[in-house]
Amino acid sequence: MSDERTAHTMRPAAAEVAVRRDYDVRSEDDLLTVRHAVRAATVECGFGLVDQTRVVTAASELARNAYIHGGGGTLTVELLKRRGAEGIRLVIQDEGPGIPDLGTAMTDGWTSGNGLGHGLGGARRLMDEFHVDTCPGAGTTVTVVRWTVR
Repeated sequence: MSDERTAHTMRPAAAEVAVRRDYDVRSEDDLLTVRHAVRAATVECGFGLVDQTRVVTAASELARNAYIHGGGGTLTVELLKRRGAEGIRLVIQDEGPGIPDLGTAMTDGWTSGNGLGHGLGGARRLMDEFHVDTCPGAGTTVTVVRWTVR
């Protein structure tokens, strides 16, 4: 087993965490709970309907990946504040097999199961910031951020 880590990054987020909430992602019911919790957090953050939908869709895709491919995990939702903006950070973590080839997994249409192959790449396009930390045999952590200007 290799200890080499693989990452894909877009703009790191430097911000103050105003609120933090953790959710289990271990069952189909948890996936629904995550969707509702993320929707409520986007409303609390002041996102409009289109951005609410973007964030909830990304959260749903990433949580489903953690549940199906990673054997379950956790979702941390953080409401962020920085000069001139508020945002939401989602950290989805699992202890599954990791992603052996992140480049391939980020390719639209590629799937390791029965999905459409839009999970990681779709989440990346929906969010302002995107980072994957994965290691074969040691799980995956995906961190995404969306900002709203106030």
